[in-house]
Amino acid sequence: MLEQLVSSSTFDIGSRALAAASLRHEVLSNNIANVNTPNFRRSHVRFEDLLKKEMGLDEDPLMKVVRTHDRHFPIPFHGKAHAVIEQDQTTNMRLDGNNVDIDIEMAEVAKNQLYYSALAHQLGGYITNLKSVINSNQGS
Repeated sequence: MLEQLVSSSTFDIGSRALAAASLRHEVLSNNIANVNTPNFRRSHVRFEDLLKKEMGLDEDPLMKVVRTHDRHFPIPFHGKAHAVIEQDQTTNMRLDGNNVDIDIEMAEVAKNQLYYSALAHQLGGYITNLKSVINSNQGS
């Protein structure tokens, strides 16, 4: 029973999103640390768009497949999205080949910190609710 509670989609997606935010922080920190390294190419983390694709939210609503009856074939599930690190080869900020813009990186760090805090708060609330349900059932 505990496994069913912890393996819910809310907990699964939330924990993968937290892992992606943590990885994003590492990548941003690495970019900032190498701001003066010649020929260094910045990296970024992709997760949210992969999660949208996993959940079918990036599709055209007119073309979306909907399962309308239990006896219909199940809609294929293509696996779980995980964070991916990609290197940015498109821009050149300076003559030394480095493409890190410290202002953009610092803004991304601040954005990621807010994102991580919101996710942690949301997951914490979910776990608090689970605890509350478990404790109320034990008193019965």
